[in-house]
Amino acid sequence: MSKQLDAVTFGEPMAMFYANEAGPLHEVTSFSKALAGAESNVATGLSRLGHKTGYVTKLGEDNFGQFIAGALNKEQINTDSITYTKEFPTGMLIKSKVLTGDPKVEYFRKNSAASKLSLSDFDESYFASAGHLHVTSISAALSKTCHEFSLHAMEFMKKNGKTVSLDPNLRPVLWPDTETMVNTINDLAARCDWFLPGHSEGKTLTGLDTPEEIAGYYLERGVSLVVIKLGPEGAYYKTSSGEEGYVGGFKVETVVDTVGAGDGFAVGVISAMLEKLTVAEAVKRGNAIGALAVMSPGDMDGLPDRDSLEKFMKTSV
Repeated sequence: MSKQLDAVTFGEPMAMFYANEAGPLHEVTSFSKALAGAESNVATGLSRLGHKTGYVTKLGEDNFGQFIAGALNKEQINTDSITYTKEFPTGMLIKSKVLTGDPKVEYFRKNSAASKLSLSDFDESYFASAGHLHVTSISAALSKTCHEFSLHAMEFMKKNGKTVSLDPNLRPVLWPDTETMVNTINDLAARCDWFLPGHSEGKTLTGLDTPEEIAGYYLERGVSLVVIKLGPEGAYYKTSSGEEGYVGGFKVETVVDTVGAGDGFAVGVISAMLEKLTVAEAVKRGNAIGALAVMSPGDMDGLPDRDSLEKFMKTSV
């Protein structure tokens, strides 16, 4: 039996090479290496705030796999349930540096080790040791076996009285078509407790327009809390008990890199909910960590420890 965990997640962590200079990726000559992946971002953020967090994946027996395991351990993330394979490589990506807008990202993850994660890798005692499960739809998009793993993990945790959060993290490039993406993610959403879409993601998934309508769509399907990210403006939330509201964003002086902001937001909401704060307080913390995330170059450089989070929330309005 693994030691008790506050939260667990699973997915594909990747070695990321991000450009140190602006310009087209094929012209860049200098890169820095870091850990990347939506789920590893969330695991890192929760761990830095003092929550015991576990990460489940499959890595290749290669240098990138070694690098990722080392990076996770350095963040004090529990890696007891990570498995390794000689057959398939660890995934990687390269990311451009931009002066405005979103960076360009190119993935090298086809037939990666993590995409081979399957039900045979599901350790019941490990998941049972955690109080909460965080899921993104990226995992379900990787392969049929990863989709099965996602469904099984969510059902197992719900059946055992644990809470489940889902960030849709839309990645159209990973899906065969939009219809499959929408249907699969909405099926996953109906199995979670806390759903955390961005406003444009909610529009894509429901065909509805306003945050209120989008939240209502998922509350009708059994979700107990829907939080809709509105970018710099903040976020809107609504619960199954009828509590709702808008929570304003934090001022950001300079946007360095927008990647990872949604994961930072998830860290804020999940950590605060696990600490039994009010929903409004949870959304405010989500806004704060999302703001911190966009002010740093790597996907997780801006994820704060508790002291720097409290300082930022006190001094930034």
